[in-house]
Amino acid sequence: MKLASPMLFFTLLAFNGNILQGAAEVENRGQKVWAREGSSALLPCYLSPRKYGKSGKQLLDRTSVLWKRHGASAPHELHVVLEVEYTGLRKMALPMRPRVSVLDSALRNGNFSLRINPVRSDDAGLYKAQVTYNTEIRSCQVELRVVTVTLSPPRPVIENEPLLLSCNSSHQASLVETCWFHNAHPVLTSGDFCSLHGTLCILRPTVSDSGSWRCQLRYADNEVVSVKHNLQILGFDGPTNPVTYAAAGSAADLPCTLNHLPSTFGIHVVKTHWSHFAGGRLQNWSVLQNQSSRHFPLHLATVGLGDAGRYSCAITVGNKMLSRDMTLAVITVTPSIQGPVSEGSHLLLICSLTHSQGHEYFQWKHLSSASADKKLTVATSHKLKDHRVQTGPNLEIPQVSQKDVGIWECSVYGPEGRLGAVEYGLQITGAQVSSSPTIFSGQVTFGLMLTLFILLMVCILALGLQKRVRLPASFPALEQMVAVTVPKEMEKNQKETTQQTKC
Repeated sequence: MKLASPMLFFTLLAFNGNILQGAAEVENRGQKVWAREGSSALLPCYLSPRKYGKSGKQLLDRTSVLWKRHGASAPHELHVVLEVEYTGLRKMALPMRPRVSVLDSALRNGNFSLRINPVRSDDAGLYKAQVTYNTEIRSCQVELRVVTVTLSPPRPVIENEPLLLSCNSSHQASLVETCWFHNAHPVLTSGDFCSLHGTLCILRPTVSDSGSWRCQLRYADNEVVSVKHNLQILGFDGPTNPVTYAAAGSAADLPCTLNHLPSTFGIHVVKTHWSHFAGGRLQNWSVLQNQSSRHFPLHLATVGLGDAGRYSCAITVGNKMLSRDMTLAVITVTPSIQGPVSEGSHLLLICSLTHSQGHEYFQWKHLSSASADKKLTVATSHKLKDHRVQTGPNLEIPQVSQKDVGIWECSVYGPEGRLGAVEYGLQITGAQVSSSPTIFSGQVTFGLMLTLFILLMVCILALGLQKRVRLPASFPALEQMVAVTVPKEMEKNQKETTQQTKC
C-alpha cells in the first residue's frame, strides 16, 4: 500500500503512544493524528530545547499550557480542553474529564502533548495548544481524526447470529473503496460474506471467524486509513457435530463447552438445557447456572441402547441463546452363546456400534485377567485364525479353551485415534471331551453299556459256581449213594434241569 501523506506516521504515533523528538515542535502546523475509537491518542506538542537555551529550567518553572478545540456545532469557537498553570493547578472541560491528561515529567522536559484515553468518535476535530513562558507565547495545532469500527448487534457476538461489521472515519472526503482483511488475508465478498456501502455482513459467523479484522478506507483525495479490530465470537469449543462413544453399561459425559467465559463479556446469567428424543418421548434436563465456568456437561450414570441418539445442548447467555447438537454412540458386544459357555464350544463375539459415522473400525484384544492393571496381551490362542491382534467387528473362537478365559476388549478407532471400547468377560462353566459330541458321545455310551453287561454276566456266573460248590455239604446223605446207570433220556433231562438251575 502506497502512502500519499505523512498520515500513517502520526497514526503510529497515536496508536503506540510514543513521541519522537522534533515530531511536533511548537509553532509547527498542519499535523494529523489518526486514532481508533476506544483506543488512546496522543496529540504531540514540544518546546524544543533550542528555543529556551540554558535557562530552560527557570523558564519551565514559569510555563503554562492551554489546550483548546474547535466545537463541533460551532467550528469557529474554541472550547477549553485542559489548562495547566505554572503553579501546577489544572482545569479540565467537564465532557472530557478525566480522559485528558499531560504528564508532569514530560512538562519538565518541554513536552506538552495531550493524551486522550479512551478516544470517542466525537473527539475528532482541530486542537490547539498555547504554551506561555516568560513573555513569549508559542502554539501548536493538531487535527485528530477518529476511525470507528461498529458491530451490529453489539457484543457479545453469538455464533451463527448474523453480524454487520462497519468501518467509518471522521475524514470529510468522499469514500472511494473499502477493503476487509481477516488475519492478513483478503476477504472475498461471496458465500457467507457480503459487502454493502462499506459494511461487511457475515451471515453465519463461527468461532473460526474470530481474530484480527482490518478495514482499509481509501478516499477521493488519496487518503488511506487502516484500522484493526479484534473480533471475539462467543460459541462452542470443539468440533461442530461432536460424537461421544460409550460402552453399554458404563457412564458417559456429553460435552457442552463454550470457547470463552461468559463473564468475559459481562454476562452473569447463564442457563443450560439438555434434551434427547428417544422412544417416542422427549427427555429434558436442566444444568445449574454457573457463569464462572464454561463447561456444562450432561452426566449419564449408566448408558443403555435407549440412551443412544441425538442430544441438544442449549445455553442461554443474557438474552441470547446458543445451541449445539451432538450424538451419543453406544458400543455393545453380542455373543453367539447366551449364558454359560462350555469348553470346546464354537463362540462368535459381534462388536456393534449405534449411529456409526462410517469412518470407524474395530480391533479386538485379550486382556490378561491375572494382571490388576489389565495389561494388554496379544491374542495368542492357537484356536484363533490370526496370532496377531484381530481387527474387524467379529471375533471368532472355533473351540473355547482355558487360554481364552478372561476379558476381551473391542476398541473403536477413527482417524483421530481411539474413540471408545467395550469389554466382554469370557468364563468357562463346563468341560467337554471333544468338540465332536454326536459321534464320540455315542461311542462312549456303547462302551459303557457293554462293560456293564459283561460285569453283570461275570457276577451271575460267580454266584452259580458258589452255589454248586456248597451243594455236597448241604446234603451229606448223597455221599453214600452208589453210582447207578441212568438212561440217556433221563441224563438229557437232568442236564437241561441243571442249566435252568444255573440261570
